[in-house]
Amino acid sequence: MQELVAAVMDRLGVVGVGVLIALENLVPPIPSEVILPLAGFRANSGAYHPVAVWVAATLGALVGAWCLYGLGAWLGYDRLKRLSEQRWFIIAGPADVERGQQLFERHGAWIVAGARCVPVLRSLVSLPAGVVRMPLVKFSSLTMLGAGVWNAVFIAGGWHLADRWELFGQYVGPASIVVIVMIAGALVWLAVRKHRGDGNASPRPGQ
Repeated sequence: MQELVAAVMDRLGVVGVGVLIALENLVPPIPSEVILPLAGFRANSGAYHPVAVWVAATLGALVGAWCLYGLGAWLGYDRLKRLSEQRWFIIAGPADVERGQQLFERHGAWIVAGARCVPVLRSLVSLPAGVVRMPLVKFSSLTMLGAGVWNAVFIAGGWHLADRWELFGQYVGPASIVVIVMIAGALVWLAVRKHRGDGNASPRPGQ
C-alpha cells in the first residue's frame, strides 16, 4: 500500500495527495492513515509545501464526499427505502433507513463533522447527507472542517516522524490489513443481520 501511494505521489506530486484522498472516500481500503503521514514526511523533506499538502488533501476529501452526497441525493429517501426492502441490500433494513433519517435530521451537523475522523464512516456519512438533502454549502463546510482537522493531525505526524520513518513503515502493512479485515467483517455482519431480518421492523413512536 505504501508503495502504491508513493508511486501516485511521484507521478502527480501534491495533486496526487488530493486524488488519493478523494479515492479514499470512495474506496476505504486506501487508508488516509497511510497517505497523509507519507505526504507530511515528503513535505518535511522539501518535496512539497506543507500548506499545499493540507489544501490538496482537504479538497480531495471534499470532492470524494460530494460524489457520495450526489449518490445519496439521487437515491432519495423513497428509493432508498425500497432498496432496503430487498434481501440482497445488506447495508440497512427499512427501519434502519427510517431511524437514520430521523437521527440525521436532528443531529446531522455533528454527525457529518465528527464522522470525518472515523475510518469508513467518513465515507458513508455523505450518503445520508445527500438523502436528506442537507444544504450543500452546510455539508461542504462541515466536511472541510472535519477533514481539515483530521488531515492536519496526520500530516503533522508524518512531518515529525521524518527522522524515524522506518518505524512508520513497520506499521503500514498491518494497519492496512486491519482496515480491510474490519470492512470485510462489517459486510459479513450486515449480511447475517439482513438474513435474520434485524432492522426490518418499524421503529416505535419516539425512536
